[in-house]
Amino acid sequence: MSITNLISEIDAEILRLQEARALLTGASSPVAKKRGRPAGTGKAVMAAVKPAKAVKKAKRKLSPEGRARIAAAAKARWAALKKSAEK
Repeated sequence: MSITNLISEIDAEILRLQEARALLTGASSPVAKKRGRPAGTGKAVMAAVKPAKAVKKAKRKLSPEGRARIAAAAKARWAALKKSAEK
């Protein structure tokens, strides 16, 4: 009897014993595991765990003076571009 045959027979016996144990204990077969995400991690569980409320930041407001400064800077930038394009 070769070693590979002996090992395969031992593995087959272990598998039979594990299946018999699973039947006696009522557990599912350790060999046939389910694929995918484990049970109990779906939407129902996630809905039960409520995330902490996000704190809303106050909306930043631009003053009329600030808006005028930005408009003046944009006009100066465009004027400079037109002046350099004419040369």
